[in-house]
This record gives sequence, structure tokens and C-alpha cells, in this order.
Amino acid sequence: MSAEPLTPATSTKPAPSTPPARRSRNLALGVIATGMLMIILDGSIVTVAMPAIQQDLGFTPAGLSWVVNSYLIAFGSLLLLAGRVGDLIGRKRMFLTGTAVFTAASLLAGAATTPAVLIAARFLQGIGSAMASAVGLGILVTLFPEPGERARAIAVFSFTGAAGASIGQVLGGVLTDALDWHWIFYINLPIGLAALAVGAYALPGDRGLGLRAGADALGALLITGGLMLGIYTVVQVEQTGWTAPRTLTLGALSLLLLTGFAVRQSKARTPLMPLRLLRSRNVVGANLVQILMVAALFSFQVLVALHLQQVLAYGALETGLAMLPAAVVIGAVSLGVSARLNARFGERRVLLVGLTLLTALLAALTRLPSDADYLTDLFPVMLLAAGFGLALPALTSLGMSGAGPDDAGLASGLFNTTQQIGMALGVAVLSTLAAARTDTLLTEGTPRPEALTSGYHLAFAVGTGLIATAMAVAWTTLRGPRA
Repeated sequence: MSAEPLTPATSTKPAPSTPPARRSRNLALGVIATGMLMIILDGSIVTVAMPAIQQDLGFTPAGLSWVVNSYLIAFGSLLLLAGRVGDLIGRKRMFLTGTAVFTAASLLAGAATTPAVLIAARFLQGIGSAMASAVGLGILVTLFPEPGERARAIAVFSFTGAAGASIGQVLGGVLTDALDWHWIFYINLPIGLAALAVGAYALPGDRGLGLRAGADALGALLITGGLMLGIYTVVQVEQTGWTAPRTLTLGALSLLLLTGFAVRQSKARTPLMPLRLLRSRNVVGANLVQILMVAALFSFQVLVALHLQQVLAYGALETGLAMLPAAVVIGAVSLGVSARLNARFGERRVLLVGLTLLTALLAALTRLPSDADYLTDLFPVMLLAAGFGLALPALTSLGMSGAGPDDAGLASGLFNTTQQIGMALGVAVLSTLAAARTDTLLTEGTPRPEALTSGYHLAFAVGTGLIATAMAVAWTTLRGPRA
């Protein structure tokens, strides 16, 4: 497998367009970053407001999980398809359509008065998010072909992820306490409308390759069905268990559909996903590293927040503020130094340093006491989150380095898909292990704070192992992209 961009055997490229001016490109980058910020902001805001939503709409505990699960299933299962369709019909058209769907669904979610309406609106939000997110990176890498400029643009893109997650936790607490939970969705309306208005002007027009270049309806059904069923199986594991007949049956069926998709793509005359993309070792390696890294970091992003709330009795707003230093240091590193470090030392080396810091972060959390003091026990750990600010921009550059102009949307969709798979696996594996350990200790008479802390320690230890595995994969498979 090679690290350089791959060119299709038969070219169906649209006519090249004149590169936009620097000011126009920066404005387009701002639109893409704003769209991503809105989507990520929405995900973290919802988790903070869940108790208020349950009380107001009368959700059962099992039903409440579908406020998150319905979004994840739609989002994760459609990213790959949306990325490829964006290559075919035009990435600008896909991004604007997805942003419009997400904004309209946010209005519906904010106005929801029943659980069914809110769950349906969240599913529509997931569809819109997939459409916009899948092509965001594809637009970015074609806008900024020069390596130095691309590195800086990817740093901005990565920063919006960290900023959205952390701002969402704080903003969710403020909006829920000061107004009500409906406003966690209404806040998306001005952001979405602004992104649509500016994006229609600033984003570069592209006609795409045409639907005939990838008109594979059967392949689309196989990949969407396989991913949707697989993500559904994973998010339900906490209720059904890993060895339950239902879990094993649905998991096997998902693998069968995905295998069928791979076979179909190897034989189809116009494949939906040209397998040439997977000949790039950087594409394959970066996506594997991302699955492991994101799964491991679930234990930091979510379980630390749960420790603050359930063990240390922090409120929603206090929890968001406590997690804020991590977002600040991630933003400072990704925006301030990551591009320069990648240019000087190469993405592979910077990624390995970032993963080393993240390993130290999770290892330190395995010793977090049940009566932790924030300044001495948690604040230093937050600073180690700088590793994420180093790792994500480098990993994104490596993951997109194997895509040519015709495959940028597909590579972007694939990269986002593996991110969602890693998140779903992190939720399923680490939360299940933590809950099982806690339940065992509670039945033995261990006080609840100590039992919860021990469960989190187990999840942090497994997360440390996942990051170490990611380092091994990065070391053996990734190579610096050639200029």
C-alpha cells in the first residue's frame, strides 16, 4: 500500500475550476468549521439536558436513551454513503442540504411535546449531520491543496471539535437552568441559517462526477443496512449483554451485510466505494488508529464527567466548567502549534507524541481517588489533554492523504464513520465494564462512591490499553504523506 494520493484508472473528473482567492477560501473554511461546531455542540448539549427532557416529556429510562441512540444510528450509518454521494452530485450541494436538514430538524426537536416527536427529530438531525459532516473534510482538502495551508486548515477544523464538545457542556447547563431544555435545539437555528447564507456564497461550486460514476443501489443498501444494524447492536449491548442471542444474531447479520458490500464493490462496474482507496496504508492505518483512540477517549470525555457528577456531586454547569481546561489546552495546541510541528517533524511523529500524552492521561486517571481534589488530582490531568490537540490534526492529515480529488468526499465520510464506530464501541465496552464492576462491588457492600470509582478505574485501564494499541498500529502502518 502506498501513501501518496491514488488516481482512478478511468478518469471521470469534472472540469477543473479556478482556485478561489485566499479570502474566499478562509470564509469557506469558516463556514465548514461553523457547521461542524453546530453539530458537535448539539451532541454535547443534549447529554447535559437529558434529566430535564426526561422529566418534562415523561420518558422512561429505556426510552430516554433513544434521544441519543436515534441520532447516532442515523449519523453513523449514513456518513460513508453521504460522502460518496457528495463526490457524485457535488460536495457543496451535499453540505448545504445537510445543514438545511439539520437546522429544520432542530426546530422540530425544540418544539417537541412528545417522546416520539423528539426521537424522530433526533433521527432527522442525524441524517442532516451525516450529509454535512461527510463532505466537510473533502471540501477542505480540495480548497487547501498546499501542505502548509492544509495543515493549518485541518488544525482549525480539529479545534472546532474540542471547542464544540466543551462549550456544549457549559452552554447546555446554562440554557437548561436559565430557560428550558427546548433552547438547546433552538440555539442551532441562527447558527444554521448563517452557515447556509454564507456557505451559498463562499463554498466553491463543484458539479461532481455524476451519479452514473457510482450508481450502485445494491451497494448503497448493503453498506447503509450493515452499518445501521451494527451501530444499533452496539448501542443496545448495555441492555442486552454481549453474549445474548439477540446481540450475536444481529452482529452476525451486520457483518454479513458489510461483507456483501465489500464483495459487491470488488465486482460492480460503477462501485459506490472504489476499493482503490483502501490500497493506501495511511487511509487504512489512520482509520484503525482513530477507532482505537476515540473508543479510549470516551472514558475521559464521559466517565470523568460522570465521576464529577455522581461521586463528587458536581452540578451540570460545574461539570462543564471543570472540563473546560481540557478544551482550552486542546484548542491552544491544535491552533497554535500543531501545523508547525507537523510541517517540521512530520505527522507520524507528532501523532505518536500525542498518543503518548493521552496514554499518560488515562493511566493517571486509574489512580483517581473517590474523594478527589480538583486542583491536585484532576486539573493536571486536564493539561495532558494537549495530546489530543496534537494527535487529531496529524491523524486527519494522514487519513486524507491517500485520497485524490475524485475520492475526497468518500475519504472524508470514511474518516467520520470510523470516528462514530469508535465512539459507539467506547460507549458499549467501557461503560459496560465500569457498570459491571460497580454492581459487583455494591453487592459486596462497598460504599457507592468507592464502587463507582473502582468501575471507572477499570474503564480507564482498558482505555490505556486501547491507546497503547493505537500507538503500535501507528508505528507499524503509517508513513508521512509525500508532498
